[in-house]
Amino acid sequence: MINKVVANAEEAVADIPNDSVLMLGGFGLCGIPENCISALVAKKITGLTCISNNAGVDDFGIGLMLQQRQVKKMISSYVGENKEFERQLLSGELEVELTPQGTLAERIRAGGAGIPAFFTPAGYGTEIAEGKESREFDGKMYLMESWLRADFALVKAWKGDTAGNLIFKGTARNFNPMMAAAGKITIAEVEELVPAGTLDPNTIHTPGVFIQRIFQGVNYEKRIEQRTVSQ
Repeated sequence: MINKVVANAEEAVADIPNDSVLMLGGFGLCGIPENCISALVAKKITGLTCISNNAGVDDFGIGLMLQQRQVKKMISSYVGENKEFERQLLSGELEVELTPQGTLAERIRAGGAGIPAFFTPAGYGTEIAEGKESREFDGKMYLMESWLRADFALVKAWKGDTAGNLIFKGTARNFNPMMAAAGKITIAEVEELVPAGTLDPNTIHTPGVFIQRIFQGVNYEKRIEQRTVSQ
């Protein structure tokens, strides 16, 4: 069996070059590849196209990469928590492709499944539809959307084994499994790394065939975007 384990995030992202297309898993700040993002910030590569549901916050997640001007383009859905993202967008420093959240998820899933295009009603009649083919099915209008694929997909799982099999927990299962299938090279960081054969096959969300590198992460902050308490 192939051992896919690398020592740490620095080794995992060492060959990611400038101008790469990256997918970064997670939903809000839940299930984001914290270690890989920190390693990319330290690596100081630039010209990145980042496909992610969100853009982190100003001082965490992809927000750290935006601060360092490492991101050329964002393909994302929810970006309302990041003032630096807003500033770069409005000033023209950052190219942004906003995509409805369900459409973003399906474009990523289609990329992993080898489906180059599909039709969806989301966004028809809005700015999202500009320049896209539309077609009527059963009396309703649909937009054609294209798949999304990446040079590198960076995902974060709760538990994984040395063969790359992954188990996600809670909301982290939202975008991570789809992205794992849509990267030419997929790098997984996990909270707990166990020997191959010790995970119950019935609990595995992403089979190891999709994973090229895996490592056990450290010092997870697991931040909360908006903390609300009752009065």
